[in-house]
Amino acid sequence: MSSRNRFPAGLRRPPFIVMAAAASLAFLVGSQINTPVLAKTAPANAGFSQTEVSRGSFADLVEAVAPAVVNITSKAGAGGPAGASPQFQLPPGSPFKDFFERYFEERGHRGPSDMPHQPAQAQGSGFIIDPDGYVVTNHHVVKGAEEITVITNDGAEYAASLKGFDGKTDLAVLKIESTEPLPYVEFGDSDRARVGDWVVAIGNPFGLGGTATTGIISARGRDIRSGPLDDFLQIDAPINRGNSGGPLFSADGRVVGVNTAIFSPNGGNVGIGFAIPASMAQSVVDQLITNGNVERGWLGVQIQSVSEEIAASLDLEAEQGALVASVVGDSPAAAADLQPGDVILEYDGQTVKEMRELPRMVAATAAGSDVQVKLWRGGKAHTKTVTVGRSEESAQLAEAADEPAPERAPARLGLALAPLTPESRAQYGVGAEVSGALVVEVRPGSPAAAKGLRPGDIIKMVGGTRVEAPEDVRTEVNRAVEQAKSAVLLLVTRDGNDRFVAVKVA
Repeated sequence: MSSRNRFPAGLRRPPFIVMAAAASLAFLVGSQINTPVLAKTAPANAGFSQTEVSRGSFADLVEAVAPAVVNITSKAGAGGPAGASPQFQLPPGSPFKDFFERYFEERGHRGPSDMPHQPAQAQGSGFIIDPDGYVVTNHHVVKGAEEITVITNDGAEYAASLKGFDGKTDLAVLKIESTEPLPYVEFGDSDRARVGDWVVAIGNPFGLGGTATTGIISARGRDIRSGPLDDFLQIDAPINRGNSGGPLFSADGRVVGVNTAIFSPNGGNVGIGFAIPASMAQSVVDQLITNGNVERGWLGVQIQSVSEEIAASLDLEAEQGALVASVVGDSPAAAADLQPGDVILEYDGQTVKEMRELPRMVAATAAGSDVQVKLWRGGKAHTKTVTVGRSEESAQLAEAADEPAPERAPARLGLALAPLTPESRAQYGVGAEVSGALVVEVRPGSPAAAKGLRPGDIIKMVGGTRVEAPEDVRTEVNRAVEQAKSAVLLLVTRDGNDRFVAVKVA
């Protein structure tokens, strides 16, 4: 029975994380596990019993599913990525920066760009999900590859074609051709997986091939800041470079995750790995097989978290929901009259407990769907009907605003403000279309300074009211004081980006 169909969309990869694809190892070892040939018209776990697992042995499970797990090598032209590039794209402050600098210095190179140009090669893992030869892996394993080879458990090699990929979830689907049906595995229900459940990871760490490791699900819903759709399973089953794209099996022999990344201060396994849940991966895989790409819903808002101060300033009882920082013009959100300062509490009947949940909800919605959005505005709950749009790769689903953000208000907040003039606009690069009050000074140790406000920031809104000049800011701050508010909510623009910040009233 084919595993193609069902479930919503899923997600990508992080800064402090090592992607588990191995780059250019000096050797390649094929499968080291001898497993019996299975009936290839049924999934590999057909007839599998969990009895041995309950007794403490995973041998039967591994023997049953291993034939569907594959090793993957990908090659690109000289200097091409071939799946290796994510390991060298380190953001500022990455714990791996010093490690890689020492690595290249010891070899007489200043960095990756100084290395001799030669065909790039990467190694990873994957698994067959269909007897016709569809293979799931991570996108970063095959990114930029000109040649992809899939090596099955019995040592057979197949040239693979890239059926489709999705950068947002770091997933890709390959296709191999065989004269006979291939052994395959099925996706399981990762939504039912619990912290503490046994899991087995099988893959190609460091090019060694056919390696099985065991552990438990350590946590769910991990956000590793790889993208707006993060919702990883955290596992302690040891995975390393080369495990990328390999399957994570539950005790019943079904795939509950796709192993993708590890947290590692030293480049090796320290017991913290991350897998894309099957409930997310399956929808993406189904769309890649059917269409070659992935369609997602689009709302057209930039959002941020609701802090304690923001909740207090808006008279919200709890720190929950997603605060709308800005609305894209001509977007579904704009058409439905969503506004900066709204807090989205429910989306299509689902409670938005925290900001990062909303992008996943929107992404999983089919374009053209009408959904009910419950929001908080002006101290009251409102409901809007939004016709969800279709996301382009460059569009924001419901994107999180950068943390942290600015804020302001005159003396009580520790700010000195000035009107926007042609001179100040030129000095700070502020366009003529922007209106508000310009921050020219921030008192050290003030509430505004504590929130990161700085000269050049522009206050566009105070407590839900648009402001055009410093006097307007003063009026709204005084009003907040009269209402005994402990903080005032400011909409601040910096470098063209809007963000709400709640500043305590001194």
